[in-house]
Amino acid sequence: MSALLDLALPFARLLDPERAHGLALRGLTCLPPRPPAVDDPGLAVEAFGLRFPNPVGLAAGFDKEAEVPDALLGLGFGFTEVGTITPRPQPGNPRPRNFRLTEDRAVINRYGFNSGGHGPARARLSARRGRPGIVGVNVGANKDSTDRPADYVAGIEAFAGLASYFTANVSSPNTPGLRDLQEERALDDLLGRVLEARNRHAPGVPLLLKIAPDLALPHLDAVVGVARRRGVDGMIVSNTTLARPQTLRSPQRGETGGLSGRPLFPLATRMLAETFVRVEGQFPLVGVGGIESPDTAWAKITAGASLIQLYSALVYEGFGLVPRIKAGLAERLKGTTLAASVGRAARDLVATPFPVM
Repeated sequence: MSALLDLALPFARLLDPERAHGLALRGLTCLPPRPPAVDDPGLAVEAFGLRFPNPVGLAAGFDKEAEVPDALLGLGFGFTEVGTITPRPQPGNPRPRNFRLTEDRAVINRYGFNSGGHGPARARLSARRGRPGIVGVNVGANKDSTDRPADYVAGIEAFAGLASYFTANVSSPNTPGLRDLQEERALDDLLGRVLEARNRHAPGVPLLLKIAPDLALPHLDAVVGVARRRGVDGMIVSNTTLARPQTLRSPQRGETGGLSGRPLFPLATRMLAETFVRVEGQFPLVGVGGIESPDTAWAKITAGASLIQLYSALVYEGFGLVPRIKAGLAERLKGTTLAASVGRAARDLVATPFPVM
């Protein structure tokens, strides 16, 4: 089935990226129901109290409105994450707001949390209640909110009983002031309120924190310190970057927004390793940013990721990338285990010069 979808890739690239994305979602809604793929047992991961059939997940941003989680799981993802979902509907930023950087195998987006609000996504997730597969819910705040932590609390309350895990997204660069929630005092307040809501409405459901790759290392120290003190269940490293490497060649490189894809890989992977060293095994990490092959997936794992997520590479590689990564990981795991491989290169990586962006 993924091969049939991938046949449309050359034609999709002729369309505006946002329109192509919409057509991909529409195509996935037409797929006949199918159970999640049966994976090599060696790819299974125990993390956050959940058992993942394989470590390859779909990052938030593709299925913003929880329209096709089961179709995506049927394509071989070990888990999928819907959202970011805000309490009230909002249109996001004006179009165009999504740009392919084809020469760089990258994407710039400035969507700005376009969302239909909690109601429609909650209805869709309620309709799939009881089906197999891990579906995380990524929650955020409305642009005009006067109490942004309250919006995250509302997300926990709205999706309690429906989310396999929650992600608090405080790191999108496209909502003005959102990344201020990564400041130590603000983050401590937010996590305190969100974890209290989780414990009250969804006890035992993991809460993950998604951070930016653009944090200075002293700032990362503070973020990890708050996450550890508050007792989050994991962190996702990382969101898109505001940096623009001088190596970018595509005409769209000057567009504002978050950069993802291949150019993000060195920075996101270094920040993953830096986070792994600071976390000291207190909770697992999810590695995101520039994964486009079995080699880059393996690099994330050895840098500290127990699980990985991808998205931008699908624009260029299609959904066939998922089985290719799983096959490549299974080959590398012969004679060892995934758990034993997590973070084994992290300390060597943090000793190298920092990537230039």
